Amino acid sequence: MDGFLQGNPDPALSMAAPDITYFHTMTQKRLDGLPAVKALYDQYRGRPLFDSYEMADAKVQTAGDVAILTYILVQHVQGNTARWNATEVYRKTGDGWRVIHSHWSAVREQ
Repeated sequence: MDGFLQGNPDPALSMAAPDITYFHTMTQKRLDGLPAVKALYDQYRGRPLFDSYEMADAKVQTAGDVAILTYILVQHVQGNTARWNATEVYRKTGDGWRVIHSHWSAVREQ
């Protein structure tokens, strides 16, 4: 998230596996593969996505060489706050942990 805070998606892209799958409310369908995710992220290059953020209620679950990180991303943008449910699935590889699936959805405000 620190990269997106500065308008630089490269740190997030460096953690993604070549075969990543990706769901977000900004896409009409699942994105398959790192080139598709990079094309989406490049639209935001040079434009910080928020002024500050918090990762709330984070939880990590593991099963062998797979780990699942879930949290609520709390974004602060020009005095407004947005909340996103985040799920990131990691696979342990020879190069370290890589994101193989990412899913984002807006938190339903009550």
